[in-house]
Amino acid sequence: MAGVKPLHALSWRLALGLLLSGLAAPVVFAGGAPHTTEQRLAALEAYVHNADPGPALAGVPGPGHNAWMMTSAALVLFMTLPGLALFYGGLVRKKNVLSVLGQCLGIAGLVTILWWAVGYSLVFGKNFNSPFLGGTEFFLLRGVTSAPNPDYAFWVSQNVFAMYQLMFAIITPALIVGAVAERMKYGSLLLFTTLWMFLVYFPLAHMVWGINGLMNGVWNEAARITAIDFAGGTVVHMSSGWSALILCLIVGKRAGFGRDKMTPHSMVLCMVGTGMLWVGWYGFNAGSAIAADGIAANAFTTTTLATAVGCFTWGMMERVLRGHASILGFCSGAVGGLVVITPATGYVSPTGAVIIGVFAALIPYFFVTKAKGWFGYDDALDTFGVHAVGGTLGALLTGFLATGSVNPNLTDANAVATKNGLVALVAQGGLWLEQLKAIGVTLALSLTATVILGFAVKAVLGLRPSVEVETQGLDINEHGEEGYVL
Repeated sequence: MAGVKPLHALSWRLALGLLLSGLAAPVVFAGGAPHTTEQRLAALEAYVHNADPGPALAGVPGPGHNAWMMTSAALVLFMTLPGLALFYGGLVRKKNVLSVLGQCLGIAGLVTILWWAVGYSLVFGKNFNSPFLGGTEFFLLRGVTSAPNPDYAFWVSQNVFAMYQLMFAIITPALIVGAVAERMKYGSLLLFTTLWMFLVYFPLAHMVWGINGLMNGVWNEAARITAIDFAGGTVVHMSSGWSALILCLIVGKRAGFGRDKMTPHSMVLCMVGTGMLWVGWYGFNAGSAIAADGIAANAFTTTTLATAVGCFTWGMMERVLRGHASILGFCSGAVGGLVVITPATGYVSPTGAVIIGVFAALIPYFFVTKAKGWFGYDDALDTFGVHAVGGTLGALLTGFLATGSVNPNLTDANAVATKNGLVALVAQGGLWLEQLKAIGVTLALSLTATVILGFAVKAVLGLRPSVEVETQGLDINEHGEEGYVL
């Protein structure tokens, strides 16, 4: 505005003088002793570097980091509602579009209740003193306040951290919907989701991200498997994708599969949903730094590169091999790039991200266009081909491409990673072996639990509606509504 001097024209000396004059007087935080100017300057520096604030600002959330994490939480929810819902909804036939939206909405509500009651505590608690499951101290979110939990973040309120992690818990079982779309009972899916969260998601998330988790190579000095997973290659994509394959085999093929035309009813909705997933994924990946810092900036960059490369590569492969580049191909490549970069995003360089983007198109493309036809399974919306295969690929590639040059947690500067051997593994090129171990644990847990739960739910409630209901459509029969009234 006219008459107002821009900030850069103000004397930096004046600004520094005002800052130091404010720091000169002793300040007492609630329940604490006066802190010196040196302590408070050190705390300010720690805020900038996302480090331990020491006694001066212990228990005080940092506004910038908190703001980014609240934004990231909203972005991750945006991935499920409406992103994934529209992506999947566009890919099914119009008589089943509302069933997909209803499944995403129902899972969002159900998982939120489970998370509040016990889930957050079972993942991020620690009083069980177990590498497999957390504890009871945060049941009903007891004690989860605006003060940070230094086990996970020095500057982010624990209630914000809990809500951010909730969004991961929501989208993971929602991904499974894609494999069994158009032919699973609504109530059966919700029961399966409830049990699956307890047998698969809660223990696996603790093993990978819990402070004393079995496979938390970055922060647990006693980790038995020193693997790394920045944003959920194993926890989210492998667990849901491999479980989706087993569940779709147990449920069986859609009525008329291989005979009737089952093309997507709206590629416009699919493309819009893909765009929303891409935007929301910045919260998913860059937010997993749990701070607005340099690691988040790197994750933001690598997410962009891998996704764009995957999108373009898939489309161009179709152009060469099939004579046309389809919108579905571009969307599949983008989602593939997002999936494969997820475990690596905060650990790899921009060039590493480009390499990942190429593989994210090549390998899932083969499984979606060739392997599914060879083996004849009805993975309706390619959850297995993209998420299981992509998540597994990403976890493995992380072991080859992770570098301490973009993430100081992989260098000697991090005492935890030094004690458990992670730093040496990265330096010597042996991390991929630990990644293989993490892949093996994830596979064993996901496949075994899904076999048990799938047949259990089938015995109790049944998994499929009648042939008549399935033929007429799930929207009108299970929800009493139609997606389109023309």
